Amino acid sequence: MKTLVIGTGGREHALALALSRDPHVTEVHAAPGNPGIAGFATLHSVDPLDGDAVAALAREVGADLVVVGPEAPLVAGVADAVRDAGIACFGPSREAAQLEGSKAFAKQIMAAAEVPTAMARVCETPEQVAEALAAFGPPYVVKDDALAAGKGVVVTDDRVAAEEHAASCDRVVIEEFLDGPEVSLFAITDGETVLPLQPAQDFKRAYDGDEGPNTGGMGAYTPLDWAPDDLVQEVCRRVLVPTVKEMAARGTPFSGLLYAGLALTSRGVRVVEFNARFGDPETQALLALLQTPLSTLLMGAAQGTLGQVGLPQWRDGAAVTVVVAAEDYPASPAKGDVITGIEEADALEGVDVIHAGTARNDAGELVTAGGRVLAVTAVGDSLAQARERAYAGVDRIQIRGAHHRTDIALAAEQGRITP
Repeated sequence: MKTLVIGTGGREHALALALSRDPHVTEVHAAPGNPGIAGFATLHSVDPLDGDAVAALAREVGADLVVVGPEAPLVAGVADAVRDAGIACFGPSREAAQLEGSKAFAKQIMAAAEVPTAMARVCETPEQVAEALAAFGPPYVVKDDALAAGKGVVVTDDRVAAEEHAASCDRVVIEEFLDGPEVSLFAITDGETVLPLQPAQDFKRAYDGDEGPNTGGMGAYTPLDWAPDDLVQEVCRRVLVPTVKEMAARGTPFSGLLYAGLALTSRGVRVVEFNARFGDPETQALLALLQTPLSTLLMGAAQGTLGQVGLPQWRDGAAVTVVVAAEDYPASPAKGDVITGIEEADALEGVDVIHAGTARNDAGELVTAGGRVLAVTAVGDSLAQARERAYAGVDRIQIRGAHHRTDIALAAEQGRITP
């Protein structure tokens, strides 16, 4: 099987790496890709938002399966263009991708499917914003209705900050605050069959102790030994399956990766958000433990044969991903700083260094080119061993002014999380 992965970030590197290690995959292509993916796959220049160009490239390389990684191409309808060209594609249609493309649309679907979620109001004027903030009270949760690369949400006790964020968006969804730990649960679906992956947890705040601004994610780990034993079954029954059925009933079947961001509140499981693609950086940790060949799952979803695949199987142990971010991320990350030490980190047992925001300069040196530069992912027999290996990898990498969180999965390792 020949595969083509669309995108440039850490999620795409992790997907391409898993496919390169897949016994059913003979060739891995990526477009545009990144310097890390270039180490094991063939890169191609393409505009990932141009569906016709992506489809043409897929035909050119003879791809049997196209995997669209980021949300923006999905919302732009790239998966539709690839399927229209007669090529199997993993990723929802433009209409189905509105589950992520519009927070308001997602709320409508959840209401129709009776999916438990936070109470919310859609606001387009300062008056509506003021009323909603007063109704829900602090902590204030204000979400940009449109795509915002994982950084469109503000959770704050500061009413002025909440109003300022709302004013910076065309339309916002203001919600009640949900207490309890957050969990990411992904499911692969062909629009009918729903196969859940094991739960993971990511870390959105920039600094230790969940301090600082919201980011695209500073680290993740899996599995969650502290989570309720029936969590996956409950979320499938109450969230994932009803959502997939509702989308099908509307004539916009969802096939691809349905990402449910959850809060395990004192009142039970609640959906924080839906995404229409693999999450970053949870994907890095999850794929490091996935035993089922990834191509089997993705092709099953793309061809509508997922019911023949069976539940994903997992390796024993744990995986931890720690993101190394550029100086000043997420405000105005520095670019062009030289990166060293990746080879040494990659050589450590159980460690993979996943590129997210890297490039080559005119001298051929590896440099920073985005806010989240690298994601050091490690597997181990235990969560403690995986953490130790991941941070040993981080310690080998040198980037001027870079920062990372030192507490990824620490509370879980120490048994300090209670659902």
